[in-house]
Amino acid sequence: MSGLNELLEILGQAYAQRALLASVLVGITCGLLGVFIVLRNMSLIGDALSHAILPGVVAGFLIAGHSLVAFFTGSVAAGLVAATAITWLQRKVRAREDAAIGIIFSAMFALGIIGISSVTRKQGVHLDMKDFLFGNVLGISNEDLWLGGLIALYTLACIVLFYRFFFITTFQAVTAQSSGIRVDLMHYFMMLLLSFAVVASLQSVGVVLVVAMLIIPASTALQLSKRLPIVLIVSATTGVVSAGGGLVLAIIMEFPPGPAMTLLAFVLYLLAILFSPENGLIPQFFRSRSRRRTRQLEDILKLIVRLQEREEFDTQTLAERLNQRENVITGRLISLKKRGWMRQGEGKIWRLTDAGLERAYELIRAHRLWESYLWREMGLSEGQLHAQAERYEHSLPEGFVDAVDARLGYPLTDPHGSSIPQRASGNQREADNKSFIKLTELALGESGMILSAQPDEGVRLKLWDAGISAGQPFVRAQTDTPNALCLQSNRGTYVLPQSLAARVRVRRISS
Repeated sequence: MSGLNELLEILGQAYAQRALLASVLVGITCGLLGVFIVLRNMSLIGDALSHAILPGVVAGFLIAGHSLVAFFTGSVAAGLVAATAITWLQRKVRAREDAAIGIIFSAMFALGIIGISSVTRKQGVHLDMKDFLFGNVLGISNEDLWLGGLIALYTLACIVLFYRFFFITTFQAVTAQSSGIRVDLMHYFMMLLLSFAVVASLQSVGVVLVVAMLIIPASTALQLSKRLPIVLIVSATTGVVSAGGGLVLAIIMEFPPGPAMTLLAFVLYLLAILFSPENGLIPQFFRSRSRRRTRQLEDILKLIVRLQEREEFDTQTLAERLNQRENVITGRLISLKKRGWMRQGEGKIWRLTDAGLERAYELIRAHRLWESYLWREMGLSEGQLHAQAERYEHSLPEGFVDAVDARLGYPLTDPHGSSIPQRASGNQREADNKSFIKLTELALGESGMILSAQPDEGVRLKLWDAGISAGQPFVRAQTDTPNALCLQSNRGTYVLPQSLAARVRVRRISS
């Protein structure tokens, strides 16, 4: 409690309140401008301008003495000179952008240091270089506060009024140019605003660390959102938290305020890259693990169907068939049960649910369609098909698979000759449900067609396992096999058990 009381006592002082308000204003200004600086890949230019203003500070002091207006005017002028010189080197001398930035900012920074050193050697002159390099937020005056407030309001007003111009020149510079917008003018206007932000941050964090307040909050916001208005709000908020919180932290821990603000901003950035819902490393890790888990479960589901384990089975039998330990299989089956794909009977007895069979049906359909696509459209050999199709079948949405099916012309078999399960539309299923007869009701020599709408997925599964697809025309033929029914089509002859044929829905075809 003594530490808290001491902090409150310090914050109750006028100089601390000025420092806190100045820090908040710097956070807002740098947070808003930093978004466009980062999106335009101008982070190095921000660093260059923050160092290049030192000659302007010296020039202002030589002309008008220790005057805030002189410092401001000289700093902005030096920033614009640096921005113009960098652009000139790029366009006229064809210097690389990073080289041009390095040349100008290092030369002007060196000139500023020499100027400050020369001025401070004169008797009675106090111009502390450390205050310019690392800031002196606790020495903020009322004039500095007014300047920071005006710059923050001006920056906010410019972004609101010229938002569309900033937006289009940031993301679609060519389109903006063709629409008659002066992209180069907007570039120099951005340099002007950036110079203002650097000057506003001079007393708070100094020229060395101002680039951190421009880049880190904006980068944090871009980790959390991709919508520009939200990014601007989050970046400004992060800047305020970093600057204000850094100042409080510096008071508590007796750290230099500028570095404390920068470190807090960096900590917030680390938290964003770790925990951001969309891009964070930890959510990505859990999503990736969940996808791997789902893929493993779906692969086991497919194997159960391919092994024709439609009826009840025990875990020991399945473990032997899949060549895995029984406890591993049991764990996977419990997970499948939680998803509604398996049903557990007494003891170790398990059975596929209709939902599980339908999901397996969709996966096998997707796999075989992708194999067909890769073979027909991409020219892959049969030996390359399985691994690629195995990856796509789990990750792409059903609508995409339907588009592939349509692109291929609704094939009935894959490149290996295996039947591809067919998907019927809702209207087709409704029509089939109204006009079907059972296969056993079809007379010898009569023609028919297998319908998509079957009594359950088990019937559809057994049909395409036998090589019979929905929409396939056939003729009922004579067979000598007892308790069986024979179908003949242009793709071959099929013999079905009588028990299955009694459940198969067909439609008569007039001869």
